[in-house]
This record gives sequence, structure tokens and C-alpha cells, in this order.
Amino acid sequence: MEAVTAGAPVGTGSRTIADLLPLAAAKYGNKPAVRIKSGEEWKDVSYAELGEIVRDVALGLIGLGIQPGDKASILAHTRPEWAYACFGILSAGGVLVTIYQTSSPEECQYVLDHSDSRAVFVEDTEQLAKVRKVENQCPELEHVIVMEPGEGDIGDALTLDQLRERGRRRDPSEWGARYEALTPDDMCLYIYTSGTTGPPKGCLLSHGNYRAITDAVVQESVLQPGDCTYLFLPLAHAFAILIQFATFDLGVTLAYWSRDPQKIIADLTEINPSFFPSVPRMFEKIYTLATSTAPDKEQLRRAVEVGVKARQLREAGQEVPHELQKAFDQAEEALFRNVRGLFGRNIRECVTGAAPIAPDILKFFYACGVPIMEGYGMTETATVATVNRVDGNQFRFGSVGRPMPGVEVKVADDGEVLIKGPNVFKGYYKNDEATRGTLEEDGWLHTGDLGRLDEDGFLYITGRKKDIIITAGGKNITPANLENGLKQSRWISQAIVVGDRRPYLIALLTLDPDEAPALAQELRLDGMPVEEMAEDERVRAEIQKVVDDVNSHVGPVEQIKRFRILPRDLSQETGELTPTLKVKRNVVHQKYAGVIDEVYAARR
Repeated sequence: MEAVTAGAPVGTGSRTIADLLPLAAAKYGNKPAVRIKSGEEWKDVSYAELGEIVRDVALGLIGLGIQPGDKASILAHTRPEWAYACFGILSAGGVLVTIYQTSSPEECQYVLDHSDSRAVFVEDTEQLAKVRKVENQCPELEHVIVMEPGEGDIGDALTLDQLRERGRRRDPSEWGARYEALTPDDMCLYIYTSGTTGPPKGCLLSHGNYRAITDAVVQESVLQPGDCTYLFLPLAHAFAILIQFATFDLGVTLAYWSRDPQKIIADLTEINPSFFPSVPRMFEKIYTLATSTAPDKEQLRRAVEVGVKARQLREAGQEVPHELQKAFDQAEEALFRNVRGLFGRNIRECVTGAAPIAPDILKFFYACGVPIMEGYGMTETATVATVNRVDGNQFRFGSVGRPMPGVEVKVADDGEVLIKGPNVFKGYYKNDEATRGTLEEDGWLHTGDLGRLDEDGFLYITGRKKDIIITAGGKNITPANLENGLKQSRWISQAIVVGDRRPYLIALLTLDPDEAPALAQELRLDGMPVEEMAEDERVRAEIQKVVDDVNSHVGPVEQIKRFRILPRDLSQETGELTPTLKVKRNVVHQKYAGVIDEVYAARR
């Protein structure tokens, strides 16, 4: 590992995200920037080579007529070509619009049309098919670029290689003129995020927003020259984008996953990263793997307690008592080193965000020598606002940390967490009403989350004012849209989608008592009581058709995987509905907690 020269500037010193990559290419030269798996081997792309690729893409877009401020989208899994397109768009003066690779054609159409995207990069022919299905409903869309066309027919679309070839035929000075002309006030990203009701909202994030939070991350980073970050998170998400920006700004290697969800742990042990950003669901899986063979739960609990105490004393610069050290050494031999091995040989820190994580899981990994620092933020804060820090015991299990440099956090009288800082977004695209409801004139952002601050300034999230579901994988989902689709069926009276902190969505459904007799007659179940119909497989099959239809309009992550028909309808009398017949979600969740657990525990 290279030594860091005392007093040497950290990062590229870029003014915008547009000039980040050109400056990184110049500063870091032949150092490895990108690591990708080719066959059975991992291969590197240097910063100089990455700079050439991005320059070609940017000049190719300029050749297509993309002007400063024009929007261009990316519809692809996390992969190096995502970065090529991202920095190509930005350094050409364009605005990047992200689309989840799991989006349905209808969801793609909404983002492409609403954002006025003139170009879209798609991963392959599968993603291209989505765009082809809806492109006639996107009047501003002119250009489609395919990253990996394979042997399929792509029609009049360009391949990424063809775009680069066009760029190589242009004057390279055009590139510098484009990215140097941008200012921190210019728009950088449109990221579409779900609200509690209605279609997604496009968050307007300026170069200044992302430059401010990237600077804060660089300032606080544990990464050093020669380190490696491993990234599998979807780059359509603000979290992954920030990791990519900060990694390149620091001149560190960014290893992109092999695009096989079953091989993430294998990737880690092959790459041996220093830094691993993830979401709770992945850490939960590794936790299950690491503890599944533990013969004695009480012994495991004691080992964690010993590990936490010993490591906190060391971090504070204090001596570890002899008996504690002896117990620690035993746990190290029996457990800790094996758990660290799941993350590779060089892991120094992990970070988790996008959804809550159980403190017990954090304590377990910290005890094992894999500190996972939990942070908090939202798309509207350019990813992050607060974070725990491993150095000097600057963390609290169960908290989401303290504010990042330059960020202010306060709790309103009603308990809502408010955030202010240079990272706070500029508003929602074409939605002034939503902007006014979220962003105060003096810059304070209403998060919709409830929380408290302790005496040391650590923030604890205690609940949410919004009804957004955040799955264990960190995906924000609006349940109301799915529920409304389900309730359009004549057979369904109430639908409650569940999935907060869970690996996938399920639904609790009730049969409409007024329509149940007709359903019974149609299925030749005349006279069967509603509570018995709820258990009948023929009724379940009919309701499954409704669920399948609703699922067909959304991407896989937003689909309902299982459902349970409750034996009776919800009512005011039983406390599940308000006087205006709105569902009291907290009451339903509490009353049917056992049912929810049963649905998740059932075999697929």
C-alpha cells in the first residue's frame, strides 16, 4: 500500500461532478480505477484508460447533438459501462437521469417522458425491448445506445462502441470546453423517488449538491491509496452513485460485481476489498451464514459481548484487561477470524444505509472486526446526511450517526427530522407543489421521518410519517399504488401491502362481503361463509389472478410475492378503519403480526 504524503491534497479538487473524472484521470494516471471480472479473472482498467473511454463517450454524445443541460438516461445493472455512460453524459454538459434496471416498460416510459430525456443508454437487448415498447410515448427521446448488444437485432440504435468511435473522430478540445463551462449551480442528476401517493417524483440534484456531499465523504473516508471498494448496489440509487463518485475522487479502485447475486460473497473473497457499502439485507444474509452453525446461542452472545468490549477499549486507546483479552483470543480463534474471512482479507470498514438494520447484527460484526457503520439520508439529501464513524468510537449502535460536515439536523416539535445543508436538493422536477411541501424557503428539508437527537448529537430514527415501505434491500416502494390496483378487483375490499425491512412484499387481503356471494356462485361454492372462502384454494387461485395482473405493471422488486386472505373484512368497529374508512396501518400490522410472520415463514 502506498504511503499518504503528509499535507498532500485528498481528492481531485474538482468543482463539479463533470470535471471529477477528467481530473482523476490526470492525477491518478496508471493506477487501477475499475476492476471487472472477465471469464474467471479480474482485470483492471487504469484511470488514464477510463479517462479516454469517458472522453470518447462524451464527444460521441456531443456529435449526436446533445447540448448542455440536455437529459440522458441510463437503464442498466451496475457495471463499468454504467460509469462510462454516467461520466460521459455529465462531462458533455448533460444531466443524468437514472432508471432502475428492474423497471417495467411503463415505469421506464414515465421517467423517460417526464424527464424529457433525449438519449438513453440501455444494457442489452432485454432492456432495449422495454424502451422499444414505449418509445413512441416519449416525444423527446431521439437516441438509444446499447452497452452490450450481443447477437440481437438493435435496429437503428447505436452500440456503445459505435458511439465511442464517433467521439474519436471529434476534436478532443470540445470535451474540456463542455465540462469546464459547468458551475456548481448547474443540474447534475435527476433521480426519481417514490412518494406516498401518485407517480414518482424527480429529485433535482445540482453539481453543487453532489460535490458538497462527495467532499464530505472524501474528508471523512477511511480509504487510502491502494484500497479497493466493492460495488454491487444498483447505480440507479443515490447511495451507489455517491460511492462511485467518492471512490474515483480518491483514486481508489472500484470493483464492480460479477453480476451474479449468488456470488457476492465469492466476489468479496476474490477481490479482498477494503470498503464494502451495502444494504441491511446483504448483511443479514451474511449474518445468517456466519451464525447458522453456531452450536450454542449463549456462547455466541458472550463472544459478541467480549468482542465489542475489547475493540471499544482498543479504539479508545485503553488497555484490555488480561481476562478479557484471553476470552477475546478464544473467540478470535473460534469465530471472529472466520467471519472476517467472508469479507476477504483486507476489509477495513463497511457502511449500511437505505433501510434500518438491527443493532444486534451491527454488534456481531463489530465484535468480529468488521465494523459496519450505519448512515442516514435520502435522495433529497444527495444520499447521506448523518453517519457513524468508526475512528475514535464516533458511533452508537442503534443510531444513524452524527451530521456530515456542513450538514445541520434538528427535530421539529412534532418529532419530524429536518435537514439543512449544501447537499439538500433543489426541488422536484415539474412539481412545485410537492417541492413546497417538502422544502422550506429557508432551506430546511422535511424528511417525513421521526427521530430524536441525544446529548452527543447522534440521531436516532424512531418512525416514519410517510407510508413508504423500505425493503431489506433498500428499495423504496409506495404501497398505495399496489393497494389501489388490487382493490380495483370486485372481489377485494381491502389490501394492505407489507414489506418494511423485509426481503420482499406480501399483501393482506380481505374479500368484499357484498361481492363474496357472487364469487362463491362463480366458483360453485354456493353458501360457503366468507371465513371459509378465505381458506379455499379455488378462491386463492382467483385472487392470484388479480395479484398477477397488478404485478405485471411493476418491476420484480415491487411485485407482491405472497398474500393471505383474512377471514373477515376490516371495520371501524374493530378499530382497523378511521371514520373516513382509511386503513390504520399500525393497527393492522399489530393485530396481524402473527399472520405476517407466518406468511414470511411459509415455504415458497
